[in-house]
Amino acid sequence: MLDVLFEDNHCIAVEKPVGWPTTHYTGAEETVDRLVKSYLKEKYRKPGNVFLGVVLRFDKPVSGVLLFARTSKSAARLSEQFRQGSVEKVYWAVVERGMKNRVSGEMPSAGTLDDWLRKDHERGVVEVTAPHEPGSKQALLHFQTKTTHEGLALLEVRPQTGRTHQLRVQLAHRGWPIYGDRKYGSPHVFGPGIGLHARSVTFLHPIRNEPITLVAEVPKAWRGRFAHLLKGLAP
Repeated sequence: MLDVLFEDNHCIAVEKPVGWPTTHYTGAEETVDRLVKSYLKEKYRKPGNVFLGVVLRFDKPVSGVLLFARTSKSAARLSEQFRQGSVEKVYWAVVERGMKNRVSGEMPSAGTLDDWLRKDHERGVVEVTAPHEPGSKQALLHFQTKTTHEGLALLEVRPQTGRTHQLRVQLAHRGWPIYGDRKYGSPHVFGPGIGLHARSVTFLHPIRNEPITLVAEVPKAWRGRFAHLLKGLAP
């Protein structure tokens, strides 16, 4: 079940499957970090606990490149890269263009979204607020439309910040909910997932300091449901 994209003594990256939590807090639910730890323990015959630093997290219904650190030093250095915003994350998002647009008119071919977001802990959702409202944080992302077909658009999204549910909320706020994301306004169901995929991540190796770019293929379900949007694009 584990597709390893990159592995050395310092870090490991895998393709996160749809419907799996990144990491566990309580309970016995199977998570990607537990799966990676089991893989490393078996492969290297480690007798004790396996260290795995979680430096990147995705929502449960999101797929794509997921990076972990294998040492505490690597975890600290990778986490600092994420804090500084020097890690380039690229997502593919399938959004619905036919929904009522509350913010602007026609969907542009490219642009930047700048919002302030605040989490409603009681309802478990994130909302767009007025700038500088108490408890809110600024969220920035850049997007470009790659293809369109019958009311759907495939966007390439590059978040500049890393807020909770950021892409899902900012796109839905403009009337472009991510396909299958019923929490934020999509009327469709897409199995255990939504139309959001972490396509690639570029970071500096924590020890060798050289740039590394990792790319994850879209899930098989995308090849059926979004075949027209993906036609002509790289796997």
